[in-house]
Amino acid sequence: MVSLAQLRDSDLSGLLPAATAYDTLATNFGKHVQTMQHEVLKHVLNANWVGNAAGAANASLQRTSNRLDAAHTEMSAVSALLREASESFLLAQSKLKAALQEAQNLGLTVAEDGTVSWPAPSKAERNDPEYDVPQQARALANRISGAVTEAGNADQKIAGLLNSLTERARNGTGLDTDKAAADLKAVTQQGVDLMAAGFPPAGASPTEVNSWWKGLTPDEQQRLIEAHPDLLGMRDGIPAAARDQANRLNLAHLITKYQQKPNLTDDEKQKLEGFLAISKRLEADKDKQPPRFLLGVSEEGQGRGILSFGNPDTAKNVSAYVPGLGTTLGAVGGKDGDRALNVWNAAHNADPNAEVASMVWLGYDPPPGLEKLADGDTRPLEVMDADRAAKGGAAYDKFMAGLRATHDGSPAHLVALAHSYGSTTVGLGAQMSSGTGADDVILVGSPGTGAAKASQLHIDPGHVWVGDAENDPVSHLPSKGRVANDIQGATGGFLAGPVGSLVGGYVADKMYDWFGPEDQLWFGQDPASKGFGANRFAVADGPELSFDSHSDYMTDPNDSTSKTLESVNNIGQIVAGKYDHVTRQDHR
Repeated sequence: MVSLAQLRDSDLSGLLPAATAYDTLATNFGKHVQTMQHEVLKHVLNANWVGNAAGAANASLQRTSNRLDAAHTEMSAVSALLREASESFLLAQSKLKAALQEAQNLGLTVAEDGTVSWPAPSKAERNDPEYDVPQQARALANRISGAVTEAGNADQKIAGLLNSLTERARNGTGLDTDKAAADLKAVTQQGVDLMAAGFPPAGASPTEVNSWWKGLTPDEQQRLIEAHPDLLGMRDGIPAAARDQANRLNLAHLITKYQQKPNLTDDEKQKLEGFLAISKRLEADKDKQPPRFLLGVSEEGQGRGILSFGNPDTAKNVSAYVPGLGTTLGAVGGKDGDRALNVWNAAHNADPNAEVASMVWLGYDPPPGLEKLADGDTRPLEVMDADRAAKGGAAYDKFMAGLRATHDGSPAHLVALAHSYGSTTVGLGAQMSSGTGADDVILVGSPGTGAAKASQLHIDPGHVWVGDAENDPVSHLPSKGRVANDIQGATGGFLAGPVGSLVGGYVADKMYDWFGPEDQLWFGQDPASKGFGANRFAVADGPELSFDSHSDYMTDPNDSTSKTLESVNNIGQIVAGKYDHVTRQDHR
């Protein structure tokens, strides 16, 4: 068993040099093995020596060569195991020290057995609903216990393998090539298991993850990136540069994996197309400014992708854009990547002296696009409930907390930017206990946020901004008072024709009784209404009776031919914190 004191106080600095020394030994011994194989065996076998003596000599030399080869494999296993021991114990020790430091910062006392105690609360603290020291203490106690247990398990497994390798060296069984190969395989697999076990648990906060990461040496961090890019790339709390490196490695792996899969399903084909689109964009943009950072990629759900233009860890102004209806993974490398870049350009134009990072965050599964309704496909309405948004909102909040945890220097001006169903995702996330942590929230083309008031988004309503094109069908879907005729018979209005018929019929059958006041949208209060209490900034009305009106909020601000520049330029002013330069529009 490993005690808290042993893990806390152990000097582990000798393990890695020991592994390096064994690497050197194995490398030099490997040269002798090659000499035996290429300088001795090769010449004897090619000498045309025949007869009984020749046969016996050849067999003896081959056995010796095999034994030397097996010994080299065993040495490689020892060096690998020592390296894994160093990584495992250092990971556990860093987690323990981070938890102990947090306990000290909170004024808690940690006993040698891991028990956490704290001073009796004052009368004011007892009456303070925010007083949560007991909960914090329990969480820290669990982290401390987990780190010590982790080190104990690693110690037991590593000691068992070392004892086995030592015994093989002592009795000579390690000189069998098959047994040596099995030993190396066991050590390699054990190393993977130990390293994976050393990561913070899935429920760890971004702050905890960041503390753990900072406790590692640069060499340890690099080794983990190369060994486990899939585990690091999507972890909130890992710095942007490390996530980018891990995700680029994992992206290449995912592309190879899906290209080699036989008989891909339609969903798998869509994911592969998305991976390839992101890869193509990264390659095409590799020498462009601002630098691109791949902050996330995975095969989860419909596929995940997070692409940043600029480094969010160093930028003064940071925005994280959540796309909505109909978004697929390929859009991260395509149109939604373009929108994030357009926001970067607009914010940079608004304040050229401030570093900007603008990203597209596809960390959830949006519903299919409503434009499919025109083709008679009612699935978009059938899946357009709040479940996907609620799950996405929780993931987005954690991502935003990760941006806070990894930022260098003074806190960034952090902006939550959401379009379409993405605004529902951000809105529901903002209403959770921790909120998004953003300084400003921007909602465009919104079908509602699930909130009745901007003040419910855990932010000053004066920092909630809404852009809504008058001809955007999604931001009008459905207000009972405004589309009653469409719901009854789709005889006119903004959803006339086949789209109106489908929406009207579906809502009439399924949803009609849900809606009350005329300023209610699909997911609650109209964010552009006066009653919601947000700022409404000016945007172009957009083409009538067209879903193009839903897509023009973030066009290229440097495109002088565009008729929709007012929207993206206003977004840029908000991201840059230049509120006085934002042009306003009357509420509905």
